Amino acid sequence: MKVFIFGLFAFLPAVFAAFGVTTSGSNMVVDSGAGLLTTINTGSGDITSMTYNGKQLQDSSKFTQLSSGLGSATVTSSVANSIAVITIRTSTITHYYIVRSGTNTLYIGTYASAEPTVGELRFIARLSKSALPNGIPAAEMNGGTAIEGSDVFLVNGQTRSKFYSSVRFIQDQVHGVTGSGVGVYMIIPGVGYETSSGGPFFRDINNQGSAQQELYFYMNSNHEQTETYRTGFFGPYAMAVTAGSAPSGSLDTSFMDNLGLQGYVAASGRGAVSGTYSGTLSGQPVTIGFKNSAAQYWIAGSGGSFTRTSMKPGTYAVTLFQGEIEAGGGSVTVSAGKTSSVTLTSSLSRPSVIWSIGTVDGTPAGFLNADKIQTIHPSDTRMSNWGPVTFTVGSSSVSSFPMAQFKAVNNPTTIKWTASSSQIGARTLRIRTTSAFAGGRPQITVNSFTSNAPAAPTAVDSRGVTRGTWRGLNQVYDFAIPSGTLVAGSNTFTINVISGSSGDTFLSPNIVFDSVELF
Repeated sequence: MKVFIFGLFAFLPAVFAAFGVTTSGSNMVVDSGAGLLTTINTGSGDITSMTYNGKQLQDSSKFTQLSSGLGSATVTSSVANSIAVITIRTSTITHYYIVRSGTNTLYIGTYASAEPTVGELRFIARLSKSALPNGIPAAEMNGGTAIEGSDVFLVNGQTRSKFYSSVRFIQDQVHGVTGSGVGVYMIIPGVGYETSSGGPFFRDINNQGSAQQELYFYMNSNHEQTETYRTGFFGPYAMAVTAGSAPSGSLDTSFMDNLGLQGYVAASGRGAVSGTYSGTLSGQPVTIGFKNSAAQYWIAGSGGSFTRTSMKPGTYAVTLFQGEIEAGGGSVTVSAGKTSSVTLTSSLSRPSVIWSIGTVDGTPAGFLNADKIQTIHPSDTRMSNWGPVTFTVGSSSVSSFPMAQFKAVNNPTTIKWTASSSQIGARTLRIRTTSAFAGGRPQITVNSFTSNAPAAPTAVDSRGVTRGTWRGLNQVYDFAIPSGTLVAGSNTFTINVISGSSGDTFLSPNIVFDSVELF
């Protein structure tokens, strides 16, 4: 009988765990009442322990924190209506952890009046690798040898990088890591990206497997960033702890409307936009993007119409995207509690072409190695040979045309074309690119004619394609081919990447192709 009673009481803490917040010394412990205990250091705001049903999920040497740690912070707590709010303040940051009774989820919001001086604006959970060994394979670099900077590694003959865990914002609502009987997931629901920068097709680090299992939500970074950073309230976002399965990305955060969070805009203070679009290329996904200095939003179009809800009041530039290329635009003003309207029409130049390579969609989809570039380095042995490539119009497969051209690797790309007498004369060769590095841009030679050198494109302060992204600034280069250059019969086009800069192999000046058209 005594043994039975002892066994019964041993289980009582887990079964009847008390929701709430307790503080002892520098440790503030938040108990979800459902098995999740989170310990926050009251001097820094770092999460130093996180246990789920008794299993320690937090790494013991590096902690879970904002940016690279806030250093010194003021940490306070409040509990009301079965909701615990932990507030972490510095002179420019107010960071919130919010726990609802009976829910093993940390709801998070971050207010930033300026970019942090201690690093990029990111939330990083440094978790126990033994408890959560399963991350994104392409981002597992533990035991590897650095081959580019300090962030691309060779592991057992394969390239790995935290950048290869990235997913386009428009698709990335849930990502996480798992272990035996447990999963930890970031959720970015609803308006979670509204204060970030880069638009719907921007992508950033989600995971890195090192001695720790690192799980991220990047809010602002210079990783191929194409617009200025925003400040204000970032989120809501969340870190959910489950028994292993991924949670829904449709996380209800409406309860946060009444918490008085700094910079937070409740549903009642938001409006919507409804509209129509036309003129985009059939078969291409359509996205409508909205942006101003304070916020960004997007919504997929379908059947020529769209409705975007939950927008902060203000005037927005509106972009109609065909694939990932800007096809049209407009402007709309959003008011709280109202639905505004806008009509969009594609103004993208669509000449009657003699021939084309690729689809005008702002991506290199379908080209050589485009199916691999987001998760492995260009030097990886799993890549097909980069060339230089000779492409013959009418017989070569589009998949043999290189998605990227590197000055020191596969320069030039040659196009062979047999013309009829009706196809010659003055023509234009149009080359569209989605990204450029180190001032790379194309210059062409057609038979005996060589074009002028275009001006260098707007610089983006980051490596791009070697970090697993083609999403830079879309560029279009039109080269006028004089009458008398093309001949009835065999013609040779040569595309060279030029630049005043230099670099080795895949860090040499380069471009990413969208399409090539002759008209």
